Amino acid sequence: MTVLAKYQRLETEAIWRPDKEAQRRDVIVSIGKATLTISTANGTALTHWSLPAIARLNPGETPALYAPGQDAPETVEVADNEMIGAIEQVLRAVRQGSEEPSKLRSITMALIALGALAALVFWVPGAITRYTASLVPDAAKSSIGASLLAEMQRVTGAPCAEPIGANALKALESRLFPSGATTLVVVPSAISETAELPGGAILIGRALVEDFETPEVLAGYLMAADARRDQAQPLSGLLEVAGLRASLSLLTTAELPDTTLPRMAEWLAARAPMPAEEDALLSRLSSANIDSAPYAYAIDISGESTSKLIAASQPTSPPLLSDGQWIALQGICGE
Repeated sequence: MTVLAKYQRLETEAIWRPDKEAQRRDVIVSIGKATLTISTANGTALTHWSLPAIARLNPGETPALYAPGQDAPETVEVADNEMIGAIEQVLRAVRQGSEEPSKLRSITMALIALGALAALVFWVPGAITRYTASLVPDAAKSSIGASLLAEMQRVTGAPCAEPIGANALKALESRLFPSGATTLVVVPSAISETAELPGGAILIGRALVEDFETPEVLAGYLMAADARRDQAQPLSGLLEVAGLRASLSLLTTAELPDTTLPRMAEWLAARAPMPAEEDALLSRLSSANIDSAPYAYAIDISGESTSKLIAASQPTSPPLLSDGQWIALQGICGE
């Protein structure tokens, strides 16, 4: 410590008393690295006081009276102003230094507490949501999806269901998702692209069936939606939006609060789908023998950001739909 180094050779005469009843004695006081040394005139050390523990018994008075502790019987009386100033400065420096670890510990504990609070606020709800979504059985997910689809009609309108178009939609569904685990639903408004529901339903905005010349564009959007379902469960995202209470309710009672479905429906209608992982999308398009170029140019007419999709282009085989089926599907929402 700089202050200690400055005064380590300083010494002065003083009067020492080992206890209140003892005779006063002339001594030499000197400052060491961590102690105040009281010695005889010939250099024999009588006692060493720890600098951080030293207490001044008469602040502001001269000569200054010091003790090795606030309640210690031993005292030393110093009259030299330079030594008094040195002792006071050293004591301040030592005590400030001893306070630093305490301050550091306090800061560290505060940071740990803040970290724990942040984990509680930000990580725990997400963890509970993901855990809940992983425990919900498929039948319950389908039930939630059906209820949410009914609630969605408040913002999207009733699903488009012109009979010939509905038959064409079923044909496309069988071509793209032959396992039968996915249900395609075209809605007249609110959904601009696609939205995935728990239980396997994918909502399709009517623009995807009406605004393009070939079904490959729609197929690309549907393959992207399927890839997103593998990236993150639809129920998990919906529960995050609904809040921790919804997850806890579903976890403990197998039911959602009454206010949950409207909130989920509004969020689905307002959100833009997150991008699908390109490799996962390409794998699906390739496995289904779907030309990836029409979808690539639909999302970026320049092709600059979708060059990998364009490079993987291959003829669709067999056709997704016949020309008549595609025309019928384009009219599924009527006028």
